[in-house]
Amino acid sequence: MSEIMRPILEIAVIIPGMLLAYLPVKTCLRQAPFKLGLWMFPLLLGISLSGGIICYYFQIMTTLFLIPVLLFLMLLYHKTLQISIWKSSSIFLAVCAVFACVKSLSRAVNAIMIFEPDIAEKQLWLCVKAGIFYNLICLSFVLIAWYPATHMVRILIADENFAQTWYIFWILPLIFIGLNQFMVPKYQSILYTGRILQIYVVVSIVLLIILTLFYAIFLMMALSLNKNARLQQENHFLSLQRSRYDNLCAAIEETRQVRHDIRHHYLQLAALAEKGDMEKIKEYLSSADRKMPSFDFHFCDNQAVDSILGYYSNHAKQEGIPFLAQIDIPDNFLGDEMDICLVLSNLLENAIEASLKTEDSRRKIVIKMYLHHTHILLIQAENNFDAKILEKNGVFQSTKHSGNGIGIQSIRHITERNGGASNFTYKDGEFTAKIMLRI
Repeated sequence: MSEIMRPILEIAVIIPGMLLAYLPVKTCLRQAPFKLGLWMFPLLLGISLSGGIICYYFQIMTTLFLIPVLLFLMLLYHKTLQISIWKSSSIFLAVCAVFACVKSLSRAVNAIMIFEPDIAEKQLWLCVKAGIFYNLICLSFVLIAWYPATHMVRILIADENFAQTWYIFWILPLIFIGLNQFMVPKYQSILYTGRILQIYVVVSIVLLIILTLFYAIFLMMALSLNKNARLQQENHFLSLQRSRYDNLCAAIEETRQVRHDIRHHYLQLAALAEKGDMEKIKEYLSSADRKMPSFDFHFCDNQAVDSILGYYSNHAKQEGIPFLAQIDIPDNFLGDEMDICLVLSNLLENAIEASLKTEDSRRKIVIKMYLHHTHILLIQAENNFDAKILEKNGVFQSTKHSGNGIGIQSIRHITERNGGASNFTYKDGEFTAKIMLRI
């Protein structure tokens, strides 16, 4: 009975491993944690038991069995989350790297516990006591990482500002996994040669400490860079507000000038009326109307949203793009203004860029925004686009570079993070974006 427990204990670490992997992504789950646990725990337990029996029956190493199992669990892990494949894979590999270091340490503990220098063949599995030690250390890591994973790491995963780093982070855990596999002795007796066992213990502990330090440094660096990126976004929105203020000042000055000229218009119209020249009066009124300022002073009571709309409406006006905004939101509504402004900026920037590539007679931008039941913000943007938009697996591709559209991808991430939804359609030359944000 004890023999069959050895491979089972080695494989059973997938249970604390998956628990650790899910700690920082609790808010990104596609289903409630309780429902996820109802089917995930029996599945992991079944894999551990069946895997141990298979390894025992066919006398194979647990590593050979775990390779396809971990690939399956990584895919399953990604499918249960609402984050990108880069983030989910990096988190999963990070946990595997930690557990690989713990496995090396457990292998050294196993050699100390059995202490059989005359062993000629390679041991397939850890002894029962070493297997229990392996599981206890893994569970200890889950408890130690509980707070930082559910707080600091969760913030990092939810933030989109540092998304590019996830494209290369997975390299670090893969290196440590490879190092630990490289350290596996060909024969158990090698560990009893000279001081190799002592060196093996020290190297295993050092690798585990270095990996933990790397994770801590990466976390601090990422949080710092995210903070800087957040400040840059805030500065950008402040610059938009400044631009909006300058445009308003220019429009007010232009209006004052028109009001000053009204007296002269009245005198000219009076003179033409005395002559009874109706054609001249119509011509004069038409000319005066064209010179009247057509600047939209105000879109809504919320200053942040009003600044974004004012900036892009003025930009559209300069490019000769008709701009219609129907906004019905109060000044102090609940919600993350930064996320709302990011969504709005991405929508309007994409709409203006698309309109510049569209025939003048077809250009238009329509933006609608209003509250629904006080806790749901609905945004709809429409614009025409004459060029062809490529769509791959339900995702629109960028027209400026290869790959997915960054603006649309950012909007999707923000809406998913806020428990909302987004829908993008392109039909008969008209692009429509519908966004729902929970506030």
